[in-house]
Amino acid sequence: MKPSSSHSTWRCYASLLLLAELRSTSAATVPQFVFNPHAGSSGAVASEAVECSKIGRDLIARGGNAVDALVGTTFCVGTVGMYHSGIGGGGFVVVRDAYGNYESVDFRESAPAAAFQDMYKGNIEGSVYGGLAVGVPSEVRGLEYIHKKYGVLPWKAVVTPAAQLATTGFRVSEDLVRYMANAINGQYNFLVEDPVWAEEFAPNGKLLQLGDTIYRKRYGAHTSTLAKIAEEGPDAFYSGPIAESIIATVRATNGSLTLDDLSSYKVVTRPSLSISYRGHRLVSVGSPASGAVCLNTLKIMEQFDPSESADTHLGVHRFDEALRFAYGARSLLGDPDFVDGIGPFEDTLIDEATAKDIRHRILDNQTQPVDRYDPHGMYASEGFGTSHIVTADKSGMATSLTTTVNLLFGAQIMDPLSGVILNNEMNDFSIPGVRNAFGFEPSPANFVRANKRPLSSITPVIVEHPDGTLYATVGAAGGSRIISSTAQVAWHVLEHGRTMKQALREPRLHDQLMPNTVTFEYAFDNDTVASMIEKGHDVTWVPEGRSAVQGIIFDGGVFEAASEPRQKNSGAFTV
Repeated sequence: MKPSSSHSTWRCYASLLLLAELRSTSAATVPQFVFNPHAGSSGAVASEAVECSKIGRDLIARGGNAVDALVGTTFCVGTVGMYHSGIGGGGFVVVRDAYGNYESVDFRESAPAAAFQDMYKGNIEGSVYGGLAVGVPSEVRGLEYIHKKYGVLPWKAVVTPAAQLATTGFRVSEDLVRYMANAINGQYNFLVEDPVWAEEFAPNGKLLQLGDTIYRKRYGAHTSTLAKIAEEGPDAFYSGPIAESIIATVRATNGSLTLDDLSSYKVVTRPSLSISYRGHRLVSVGSPASGAVCLNTLKIMEQFDPSESADTHLGVHRFDEALRFAYGARSLLGDPDFVDGIGPFEDTLIDEATAKDIRHRILDNQTQPVDRYDPHGMYASEGFGTSHIVTADKSGMATSLTTTVNLLFGAQIMDPLSGVILNNEMNDFSIPGVRNAFGFEPSPANFVRANKRPLSSITPVIVEHPDGTLYATVGAAGGSRIISSTAQVAWHVLEHGRTMKQALREPRLHDQLMPNTVTFEYAFDNDTVASMIEKGHDVTWVPEGRSAVQGIIFDGGVFEAASEPRQKNSGAFTV
């Protein structure tokens, strides 16, 4: 690893430049001529919220790097897309530095110290709603870690834009309207009937509507949460009044989280997993993330003759079969600090020999019974929401980050002092004795233990050209569909030569083995789906929008940034 002798000098210069500009102008008034949304050469950002991608873009334009842009964008996404993510949750990130070194950072929520294997016996709902569902919030520690190590702008400078947006308000988008409706879905309307939530979501007694302005002043304003984190640093979240209020809120709703759980949380660096695919190198995160599952899928697909890729019907069948084998192996994964043998198992999973073996077990004329893919007959918890952010800069630094509060609006608890929406990540653990809807046993590798981190579908990926330079960064949101969506987009780019925008527009399939069905978006080709039915696949049609992918390509010195077209408020920019 090359040391950066000028890193401190550059950090100082960039800081002075940014602070000077902040005195004279706000982020909203940056001269637009410095940006090229289609073909910039200095950097790129993509996320599910256009307001947030602009913040990341502006930070790069002011001398920041890809990590500065990532941290600023992520704090903003948790503000605007609070139904998916925020500082009450956690996640994973892959960072590629300017010299091609990788670091996989695990800032996944952990179980409280008081957690135990049978804690949800007779109370499965407790893993979904209320304080017992809350894992240790860890996003702030994760962002602190990567910013300290890689960022060049001051911490305050990258956090403040999100705090300002929370204070001044932002438009209620089509995405927010949809997710509010989905969260309520005919049940208790906590957004209106709970006064803590209503302060932001129903300030006049009625749920906010499309085009209204939503304010999150407890979360961002002046001496409030994000402003304190910006001014005082991350410790303002993990100790003091904010931490005390969060713990009081969790414990008042039957939770066991303590101040010691918060203060003792540690970010973990995990081994980066990598494969080659048609000469390109792909890097992702190991367990308890699911990078190995995504990479296994692609490694299997590499074994097929590329000259056969023109046969769309056959290609889709093979891809689906590869997914079924990969998801079948996922049930054996778990937190490597608690489950023996995870590292060697993942190495085997992404190995060339394993891919060749599975390729020869795939039948081109038919699908197979479930036990051919998962002889253990176990399942891992499915997972749901999430937000994904990608950034890159001209030095070759790139990031791919996924963060989540799990289900929509997490555990449906908001701390009244800080405005923090708390996760229900404990629902990502498997529950002993509780079979899933299809009769499969839960995976012991993913049972609850104190301080353990639950298995996640998160799959951030960074891709290099055959010469080792940066090519792409990509990742997805969407629970268990994260793996299949990320793999499909990477496959379309690397196998079919799609641009990132084209790859994101391609209709998607999803097959996680159990349930034993493959879902196709309505836009999928009818003839291809008919050919899948002929091969014995159980097919279900679904609307678009169950997954969301963000991606960047860097080729020939020019960035292409693309945000998920299935999200109405997503945005991607280059500088």
